[in-house]
Amino acid sequence: MTDIQLGMPQLPAPDYPAEVRARLEQDARAIIDRYPGSRSALLPMLHLVQSEEGHVTRTGMQFCADMLGLTTAEVTAVATFYTMYRRRPSGDYQVGVCTNTLCAVMGGDAIFEELKEHLGVANEGTTEDGKITLEHIECNAACDFAPVVMVNWEFFDNQTPESAKRIVDDLRAGRPVAPTRGAPLCTFKETARILAGFPDEREGAVEATGGAGPASLVGLRLAKGETPHHKIVHPRGESASGEGE
Repeated sequence: MTDIQLGMPQLPAPDYPAEVRARLEQDARAIIDRYPGSRSALLPMLHLVQSEEGHVTRTGMQFCADMLGLTTAEVTAVATFYTMYRRRPSGDYQVGVCTNTLCAVMGGDAIFEELKEHLGVANEGTTEDGKITLEHIECNAACDFAPVVMVNWEFFDNQTPESAKRIVDDLRAGRPVAPTRGAPLCTFKETARILAGFPDEREGAVEATGGAGPASLVGLRLAKGETPHHKIVHPRGESASGEGE
């Protein structure tokens, strides 16, 4: 007969300190007021609590449940379904390497393997200095820029193992790093607050943008009756003029 050992039941999640809870409640009410039904606010609420601690803790999930009149099981079901919600402490910069089919064959797999060795972490691992969390991610709808690396959901296009290693080295050293397109980088906590729906007050961040590339727009041009350029994607090592680089 096999012995069955039952552990102690998990204690209730500790509450936030009073001043933190008061601040989060004010923000939470602003989020909830956007929706006709309060439970619709759960996704941005999870980003809100993630902006406080850098990941979604039991305390954060209990807070969401309390504010929205949900059970912790309902909140946990959502928090564990979406990969943008972190369940354990993570770095200031979430570095994601696309390893879906096109990015993988264009070099994404090689980038991911070299970054793991370079940083000394496995998938979803965080460097000892708390700066970088590395993960492989699914398609980011930027196949014409493959292979793509993302840092806190900002695009770094047409990467190589060498360029990706320079990015993480610069981030760890505190040197400026600019995405290929899109808004300037900020920390993961700051990104989470923006995703919760609060204004991005950084100068120039809202105006920054990044359009789709030629390969993404060819269908639109055909639909408009335009004749696309005869060559959309240039072989590696060949410039747009056809000359070797």
